[in-house]
Amino acid sequence: DPSVLEVERIKGVITSHWKETGGFIRNAVQTISHSGFVVLGWVANLALIPIITFYLLRDWDHLVRYIDDLLPRSMEPLVARLARESDEVLGAFLRGQLSVMLALSVIYAIGLSLIGLEFALLIGLIAGLVSFVPYLGLIVGVSIAGIAVLFQMPHDIFMLFWVFAVFGVAQVIEGTLLTPLLVGERIGLHPVAVIFAVLAGGQLFGFMGILLALPVAAVLAVILRHVHDTYKQSQIYGIEE
Repeated sequence: DPSVLEVERIKGVITSHWKETGGFIRNAVQTISHSGFVVLGWVANLALIPIITFYLLRDWDHLVRYIDDLLPRSMEPLVARLARESDEVLGAFLRGQLSVMLALSVIYAIGLSLIGLEFALLIGLIAGLVSFVPYLGLIVGVSIAGIAVLFQMPHDIFMLFWVFAVFGVAQVIEGTLLTPLLVGERIGLHPVAVIFAVLAGGQLFGFMGILLALPVAAVLAVILRHVHDTYKQSQIYGIEE
């Protein structure tokens, strides 16, 4: 009977498409779940930063006295000197990072103004202020600017391309010019060393590696300079000379 064959064929088509749809939904749910856990982990890491900072600042003097009490007396002058130099370098790092944040705010604001986006100054200021955390300024800025585009020009989707272009160019300028010059020079690192430190930190330790790459590199540079000076004043160097 042709009608029976037609019904069976329709059932087969529906079953086949249902299996494909089910597989697609299952893969989509797995992808969304994985992405959700990644985002939650990222947010949790961000939330830990102010908490850890608060407790470190609150108990810093006690921690310093405790460590100083444990040190052998013969090493105390050396460790104190290295600690002072590291403190100066980290202070320079923070001042340099503030300069980068200000420069990014200006770049974001000018770029968004040039493409005709309203509230460009406010969006640029917010994105620049949160750019202390790697990629957070990019994510926040693109998100806010994208929402502004949808409200201001809902039918001009091409405007989103210009938003991405502004933030993309700003990120390139930050990575190749601002951070190496404004931060690297302040902490005594060559621009190439700054770029290498950030890349290595990201490859080895992910997000936290990028966040801590420059402060750690600055402290290591202080220690290496001391090792270099000690070597130059040692008998080994004198014998080789």
